[in-house]
Amino acid sequence: MVNSDTQLNTTPATVDFSNTEIAFEHKTNGQLRWTSWLFRLMNKAWLVRIGGAFGLWLHDMGITIFNPLVRITIFKHFCGGISLEDSTKAVKHLLDQHSLTVLDFGAEGKVKEEDFDRTLSENLNAIKYASTNPGVSVISSKVTALASIDMLEKYQAGQLVDEKEKQAFARAEARVDKLCKAAFQNGVAVFIDAEETWIQDTIDRLVKKMMERYNKEKVVVYHTYQLYRKDKLASLKEDHREAKDKGYLLGAKLVRGAYMEKERDRAKTKKYPSPIQDTKLDTDRDFDQAVQYCVDHFTEIGSCTASHNQESNQLQARLISERGITKDHSHLSFCQLYGMSDHITFNLAKAGYNVSKYVPYGPVKDVIPYLIRRARENSAVTGEMSRELSLIVAELKRRGMK
Repeated sequence: MVNSDTQLNTTPATVDFSNTEIAFEHKTNGQLRWTSWLFRLMNKAWLVRIGGAFGLWLHDMGITIFNPLVRITIFKHFCGGISLEDSTKAVKHLLDQHSLTVLDFGAEGKVKEEDFDRTLSENLNAIKYASTNPGVSVISSKVTALASIDMLEKYQAGQLVDEKEKQAFARAEARVDKLCKAAFQNGVAVFIDAEETWIQDTIDRLVKKMMERYNKEKVVVYHTYQLYRKDKLASLKEDHREAKDKGYLLGAKLVRGAYMEKERDRAKTKKYPSPIQDTKLDTDRDFDQAVQYCVDHFTEIGSCTASHNQESNQLQARLISERGITKDHSHLSFCQLYGMSDHITFNLAKAGYNVSKYVPYGPVKDVIPYLIRRARENSAVTGEMSRELSLIVAELKRRGMK
């Protein structure tokens, strides 16, 4: 498998992502050494695999004895805080570096109605917070934080025959609508995450309904396209046509994807064709074509390139430059995860582009599945952690440190 970052590209770079001085100028020497130690651990795939499995088992069993250790290590690095108020320091820190924040309350996969209502309440508080904070322009949420996975799957399969289940779906749709309406009223945008294929059609239906309702004059609601799926480039184009026909703006967050192993395993078990691209090169091709499509139609599509891939970020920056589009245009943004790819985020920010960090927050016990998934995803991507670590090492050397 070839990492797209190593592919030959003779096009001059628009942004210098190798500038470690800009990337890490916000870190003290001590912070940089600590970051180096953390990424050396995360670069060990076997450790991530074993630690992740053990961490999920503890989480499922409700065992929290190791949560204080998690909080001062990976939680500290990858999350804004245990609450919205606790995340204020991270938001301010990012704004000082000319980066905005995408706030995400880290709850997902809940099963109880009171949990769904609690998540909605947290999201509504985040919208209010964002409406008065210049550092936050977007909040992010999962539909599975607002509705039962089983119920969403049954809806997609056409199996909601029980009146109680139909009422539960109506309540779920009402939560999604209340979230999007509040964002619309407060001048804040909402990213709705993509999830597994067996519930994604249901999510697609809900999100397009919200975009038609609230994206008439500006992009408030963003759909998420996982380009590691074979069908999502075509879906992006079809959704754009539908949006034009119905008179609303399309919101598109572009990601490669988060459930590859789960998707392939399920397809194999249930004996249907895998929806996932055959190779990483296929994913990279579709992702970059999606980036170009969104830039080509930027007046009708508000898009966010949510990626740690240097080539894809460089592509969008170059297209913006070539077309003479304002660098900080609200319809063309970039986003990386908090605690990762600072060389991309802060070099883009320094160059004047519209870039954000995705900052999850919430109680440690709620955020553990997110932390483990991120560690697994990134340790599975060829060269991703090694590159991150190599840049940190390069900056330590530049500062005269070993």
